[in-house]
Amino acid sequence: MQVVSISSLKGGVGKTSVTLGLASAALAAGIPTLVVDLDPHADASTGLGVEPNGENDIGHLLKNARRADIAAAAAPSPWTTRAPQAGQTQQGPVLDVAVGGAFSGIYDRPDLKLRNLRRLQNILARQSKYQLVLIDCPPSLNGLTRMAWTASQRVLLVAEPSLFSVAGTERTLRALELFRKEFVPGLQTAGVVANRFRDSSAEQRFRLDEMRTMFGDSLLSPVLPDQSNWQQIQGAAYAVHQWPGEAARHAAARFDELLRGLSTSRPEASRTTR
Repeated sequence: MQVVSISSLKGGVGKTSVTLGLASAALAAGIPTLVVDLDPHADASTGLGVEPNGENDIGHLLKNARRADIAAAAAPSPWTTRAPQAGQTQQGPVLDVAVGGAFSGIYDRPDLKLRNLRRLQNILARQSKYQLVLIDCPPSLNGLTRMAWTASQRVLLVAEPSLFSVAGTERTLRALELFRKEFVPGLQTAGVVANRFRDSSAEQRFRLDEMRTMFGDSLLSPVLPDQSNWQQIQGAAYAVHQWPGEAARHAAARFDELLRGLSTSRPEASRTTR
């Protein structure tokens, strides 16, 4: 089982959109996948077509971590009922959601002890249903993000080609390195995804070149462009692979490539002194 946290310590960069795109790619590839919606806003759950369901949400599972069965509590995404037949297993595609909700906010504190940081790790260790777990993290370095990092083998960082986002990603890499040394020595950086890139913007082209210099081989390919119909796709709670049109087809292909890249070992991101 591969567990990947999708993180950014700056909000509004499209972290949840990348999570949904990767979930769509995993569904299309027939990979049994669980999305853990660890952001109390529960946007990933909404985008996957699943509504909060009371005491089965991820916050309550974390509270009862010793007995929690995440596979039994997770809700199937309606995306699976619309999935194309090609590539499905005999039992059908698996894309489940550990539903987000405000209750998980009780753990989003900066002072969680190690035993609390291991709650999600312990829950996931008891399941065997999924090959891939994608954790959508809150845009902060409080308890929930650190809990996700503790449970993960890899952390995928999302950034826009903009001044504040690039600087925030550099800070996130430093925080990740400190966290790894103190808590999870085997934790790896999966890389940095440049999201919402507009080639028509000279500023964004400059920042993308800056990201290539700062992050080197850890800047993943492909770059994800700003897509005009993305809000419509998410508003309809559809997988990008199931949305009609040429633009959606190209976006789906980029997420396919990004998902394949997650299984490829990459060096840690380099940083230049500024």
